[in-house]
Amino acid sequence: MVLQGLPVPLRKAKGCVKMAEFIIEGKRRLEGSLAVHGAKNSALPILAATLLPGDCVIHNCPRLTDVDAACNILRHLGSETERVGTSIHVGAGKGCCCCIPDELMRRMRSSIVFLGAIVAKCGRARISMPGGCELGPRPIDLHLAALEKLGVTIEEDHGYLECTVRDRLRGTRIALPFPSVGATENIMIAATLAQGETVIKNAAREPEISDLAAFLNACGARVCITADGDLHITGVKELHAAEHRVIPDRIAAATYLSAAAATGGDVELTDVCTEHLAAVLPCFEEMGCALHVAPDKVHLCAPKRLHPLRSVRTMPYPGFPTDAQSPLMAAACLADGNSVFIENIFESRYKHVPELARMGADIKVEGRVALVQGVSKLHSADVRCTDLRGGAAIAIAALSADGVTRLSDIGHIDRGYEHFEKNLEKIGAKIRRGA
Repeated sequence: MVLQGLPVPLRKAKGCVKMAEFIIEGKRRLEGSLAVHGAKNSALPILAATLLPGDCVIHNCPRLTDVDAACNILRHLGSETERVGTSIHVGAGKGCCCCIPDELMRRMRSSIVFLGAIVAKCGRARISMPGGCELGPRPIDLHLAALEKLGVTIEEDHGYLECTVRDRLRGTRIALPFPSVGATENIMIAATLAQGETVIKNAAREPEISDLAAFLNACGARVCITADGDLHITGVKELHAAEHRVIPDRIAAATYLSAAAATGGDVELTDVCTEHLAAVLPCFEEMGCALHVAPDKVHLCAPKRLHPLRSVRTMPYPGFPTDAQSPLMAAACLADGNSVFIENIFESRYKHVPELARMGADIKVEGRVALVQGVSKLHSADVRCTDLRGGAAIAIAALSADGVTRLSDIGHIDRGYEHFEKNLEKIGAKIRRGA
């Protein structure tokens, strides 16, 4: 495959530049139909895995700054990348660069998923600690301990991880103390080229894991997910080129449904997989929304006044996803009564709460529990994105608030939502991007 596309440019700040913001006019009911883009949390590990076979085409790949960052890393490692519409072509590169510099690693937390691919391809790796949203401790010890079991020797050197493999990775049994998505992905990718069989016990079960397995198998890997959720990976000598279509983004779908609910809207989402939303959709029904669900679309019609949620507990899949907690909380701010949220995944997932409070929300946080007392209305304010999903939550609050809200630091939102403001405009929002 010969790729002629220009490389994805690195975006560097020059001097003191005013950051972009969203200017949102609230109190507009969302109505209409919207197609949901491909899943960010599938696209990133799949792009990392293309480092092994090369010459792959990944369809339904969303236009996100995190995807740009992944392509920048691939290019640095020697691969060629070209976007054609919603597809990204990744060409096999020459040589074997095994180092990711600090500047690239800091652009997104999930950049750590490249570690398994690099050590499997090159037999060694040097990467810095990853960046991304600060949501409390997200230790990468699970990744490192698992890779060590596969035969990787890891040493820390002034903020960098020096990883080496003697001969070849070897399959083994790995029992994760927590079903970490990132650790599961790193093990899966590395183990595809290991000698023998690798078994991952207590593996993550998110749809994105199954999507990564499907891509790896399309490339000639031998990955099997058992009925009890264990992963069995039988190593092969090499992978080959393949094409793959990324699954729909269930978190984007949950976000737009939350926006529709918060504004008393009537919205249909297409290009979704409603099976992946099984833990989320009942929350909207509990809030009084009428749902019409098909395998690939969902139609939500919200009441004038939402009902409260008794208890929303974030859990690993198939439980309620932590990434959907903050957008749903924004809708609950306008419910007729008290809603309870319990965050069991990240310690600092309530950073959006003070910004919602600036808009008139009544939320009390105690440790991992947030009590949301519904208010009659929210008002506009100058607010800022605190993180990716928190930023989306604040935007949802602004859509339902009186007046015009200015939401700054929207680079967080660009990391995970493709054409966020344009998609909202399609269904009736009055939102624009300002400098």
